[in-house]
Amino acid sequence: MLKMSNQQLKRYLFWFAHEHVDFRLAEMESIFDMFNIDPCTITRPKEHPYWIMALPDENAVHQIASRAVSLRFCLELWAQDKQNEDLHNSLKAYSAKNSEAMVRDKKKSFKIVVETFCKHFSQREKINKIDSFSYLPFEGPVKLKNPDITLCYIEHYGLNPNNIPEEPHEYFFGRWIADGQRELIQKLSLKTRKFIGNTSMDPQLSLIMANQAQIRNGDLVFDPFVGTGSLLIAASHFGGYTFGTDIDFLMLHGRTRPTRISQK
Repeated sequence: MLKMSNQQLKRYLFWFAHEHVDFRLAEMESIFDMFNIDPCTITRPKEHPYWIMALPDENAVHQIASRAVSLRFCLELWAQDKQNEDLHNSLKAYSAKNSEAMVRDKKKSFKIVVETFCKHFSQREKINKIDSFSYLPFEGPVKLKNPDITLCYIEHYGLNPNNIPEEPHEYFFGRWIADGQRELIQKLSLKTRKFIGNTSMDPQLSLIMANQAQIRNGDLVFDPFVGTGSLLIAASHFGGYTFGTDIDFLMLHGRTRPTRISQK
């Protein structure tokens, strides 16, 4: 794998959906191996929904995001702190040092998105938080749909929705780079399948397994216990040539009557 000095690396924040947490590390490590990426991990809390790592460029980020199903989005991390005032001070210092890199064209449109974990804000509260970043060196128009630059401010309130603290555990700010592949979960939803059975695999788990298998265009994928083909559907999405067998003759010929047939 390609290794680079820390001076050549940028920090990126990977923000995950808080689902199937135990499979997150295995999926990401498989994707790293698939694209021959050797990240420098800065922070990887086991249960919390983020992972901070240093990577050589945005190309590596886009490669990871093109496959990761657990991933919601990735930011180029500009500032991170445990106190709001300290976050703004860090961001001001970063802005003063990297203003040209942050805004290569000052006429580009932009917007700021407020994200929270384990807490919800009203629209007015979000606007107030956005206004607090008025010192950033962006002179272009604000554009809420399809802006040239999307900035993201995140407040993380921990993992217990029954005991939400007054202040966040951590604050983050950065530039949006890419979204993960969460939309595939709906695209492959069991609700839209023409044929499912009692053992049809959850589409998110099927996609994670396909990533763990590092399936790419042209790979041959064989499932000896194929059932209704959930694993092969995920493998086919990533370009695999799929086939399978099963001992259940009625299942293979679509003659079974699943116990879930009446469920909506």
